[in-house]
Amino acid sequence: MVEAKYDPQAGPVKVTMIIAGVVLILLMTFGLIMRLNQAALIEIEPALFYQIMTAHGAGMVGTAGLTGAAVLWYFMSRYVPLVGAVYNVFLGLFLLGVVLILGAIFIGGYAGAWTFLFPLPAMSGGLWTSGAAATFLLGYVSIGVGFLVMHLEVGRQLIRAYGGISGAMAWPLAFGKGRVEDAPPASVVAAMASTIFNVIGVVFGAAVLVASLVNLLVPGFEVDALLAKNMIYIFGHIFINASIYMAVIAVYEIIPEYTGTPWKTSRVFAISWSFVLLFVIAVYPHHLLQDVAMPAWALVTGQIVSYLSGIPLLAVTAFSLLLYLRAGPIKWDLASSLLVLGVAGWSVGSIPAIIDGMIVVNKVMHNTQWVPGHFHIYLILGEIAMAFGFMAWLVRDARKSAPTGTRMGGLDRLAIGTYLVGGAGFTVMFLVSGAMSIPRRWAVHAPEWTSQAGIASLFAVLVIIGSTLFVISYLRGLAGDKDA
Repeated sequence: MVEAKYDPQAGPVKVTMIIAGVVLILLMTFGLIMRLNQAALIEIEPALFYQIMTAHGAGMVGTAGLTGAAVLWYFMSRYVPLVGAVYNVFLGLFLLGVVLILGAIFIGGYAGAWTFLFPLPAMSGGLWTSGAAATFLLGYVSIGVGFLVMHLEVGRQLIRAYGGISGAMAWPLAFGKGRVEDAPPASVVAAMASTIFNVIGVVFGAAVLVASLVNLLVPGFEVDALLAKNMIYIFGHIFINASIYMAVIAVYEIIPEYTGTPWKTSRVFAISWSFVLLFVIAVYPHHLLQDVAMPAWALVTGQIVSYLSGIPLLAVTAFSLLLYLRAGPIKWDLASSLLVLGVAGWSVGSIPAIIDGMIVVNKVMHNTQWVPGHFHIYLILGEIAMAFGFMAWLVRDARKSAPTGTRMGGLDRLAIGTYLVGGAGFTVMFLVSGAMSIPRRWAVHAPEWTSQAGIASLFAVLVIIGSTLFVISYLRGLAGDKDA
């Protein structure tokens, strides 16, 4: 096994988390504006609503990916000699993509949602031009190329250091031919798996983006709409899941600092991550259960894999985390609390996702607010909580909190309590609204739906307050960090 040789160059990662923190608050504010509009507490034009919805969706998915990539890069640089310039290229391409996307939306008027479903970018009904749609798609291409470059560097170095994909995935141990002592660290296994499936997803996304761009420039160029939708959801589903699976590396690396017990790569761990690798790629058809033109075998596969996909998560991370926490006393601080919350939120969020993956339920629930309910749990209480936990850990020393954890101060308790109550209430209101068949993606709600949106708006304010306190704490920590 390759041991950690040096501390990573944390500067670019710390800058990334500043950008991510500020953008997350802005995007949460966009979400609040939409819910206030649906509650009839404010009034904005429907065209602007869908522009905000597009920016909110694209931005949240992209920022989740950005924070996950920062976690991946930071901790993998402990084990392999990553080329720092590659991360700078990745961040530059990401920011370029952000500029193109925001320009397409708020200057060009593009409002076709983050999923860019074909042929919607070319069929605006006069709301935006083909140039605006092309600019939006080029923004995605720029971000995708950035992620591809970053993942190829991480994958290249892990393959060199651990004897190929098999070694980095701990397959010798998984198949009974290796020893626990020779297995790579748990975070390396997670990084290798995330790299494999995210590269596959990005390649599919790049292919359909290019096809859509050609269609915009040459309308006679034909693209099969069902094939395009499959490729888009392979890309979209893998990308957002990869964001979470990259972020969980922070749990594998940081929690052992609080428990004093390393997160070892056991045989069960290795087998489970092999299933994660397969499930993340294969589960996407549960997004297409309402497409009657899809082959029946694909829809059945999506449902079955949806049932199974939560098992590796619960077995590998959630259950193992409980064992680690029970093994010894832990003094909670902001970082450890948020990381544990992230795993709990991710686990809870898998339950409504599995329910929606059932064909009989999906037929009546998929176009309701049940769906944003489950993925907002994944993000607010899952991935983003882990990202905020990583931020708190990065400046733990400057905040005079030792790695083993000192008890949280009053402001920390207020921040995490506000965020937890807000996140739980906000997401539960989505699920309640979905159970009442309130549709998603509607700018204007019927009078009998506005009260649910109003209650959700109150909880959204709490989420924004908690997030702002986390970011302020991080910035204060950086200001007091001599190595920042």
